[in-house]
Amino acid sequence: MGTLLIAGSIATDHLMTFPGTFADSLVVEQLDKLSVSFLVDDLEIRRGGVAANMSFGLGRLGLRPVLVGAVGEDFADYRSWLERHGVNCDHVRVSEARHTARFVCTTDQTMAQFASFYPGAMAEARLIELGPIVEAVGEPDYVLVGADDPDGMLRHTQECRQRGYRFIADPSQQLAFGSGELIRDLIDGAAILFSNEYESHMIEQKTGWSAEEILKRVGIQVTTLGKDGVRITRQDGAPIVLPAATGVTPVEPTGVGDAFRAGFLAATAWGLGLERAAQVGCVLAAYVVETVGTQEYAFTTAEFVARLEASYGAEAAADVAPHLA
Repeated sequence: MGTLLIAGSIATDHLMTFPGTFADSLVVEQLDKLSVSFLVDDLEIRRGGVAANMSFGLGRLGLRPVLVGAVGEDFADYRSWLERHGVNCDHVRVSEARHTARFVCTTDQTMAQFASFYPGAMAEARLIELGPIVEAVGEPDYVLVGADDPDGMLRHTQECRQRGYRFIADPSQQLAFGSGELIRDLIDGAAILFSNEYESHMIEQKTGWSAEEILKRVGIQVTTLGKDGVRITRQDGAPIVLPAATGVTPVEPTGVGDAFRAGFLAATAWGLGLERAAQVGCVLAAYVVETVGTQEYAFTTAEFVARLEASYGAEAAADVAPHLA
């Protein structure tokens, strides 16, 4: 089993709850002189960032992914958490000038929000070269290029093409902001393209490529369909459409796509086929949607296998169980 390099954002979310309503504190005629303070009664600090979320999921399934991204010197606690859960953080770039990316959000009782996103050290992802990392950890099975500093994503993708590393395109959040030219550069030649249903249409719209043209430029396209499961399309075979895991009690959807990708990649690294990969992804995603926070879920091997069997049958469970033991 080879190495997986997971490149993308690493961030923390600071989520606060205000027990009143913002509207009560705002004087419409004075908004040009706005200066208000809200006393909040709750603070949750959640670990996040797409690359860190995926790496955590891979670690939970027994792999040791290599996290590639840029952080600040405030990353120490987060690093310790990830390393305890099987993630190789040796090659994360630590900025000397910027903090780790941070999302700060206050929500009132009406679900109105004041939010800020500070990209911080993420901007230094463009300074990371993959070659020295590969020299240290070995030839990768795949390099996943997830949402990150756009110049960093472009550099990683171009380096994968130049050095012959198989890469996975997962532009997700950057699709809304990226130009058609950037998106074409990020997905052309990818072994796998990940997106959700909405993003797949955005990719077509922004690149100007039809669904058929996209499929000629990538090996496999994996499209998540939310509660309806997942669709896998490829040039040389019929599409595979699988339902989501059964018996799911949804609580909070943040990070579900990252967990699906982690499960899919883990099964791919074990040498299992596309159908099994999607099934493992759907089961891992179910654990995330049932918890608050993207890295707060836990399970035993027996629990995971039982859930896989309940959703996809005894044969699927038998194929996956030896890799989890």
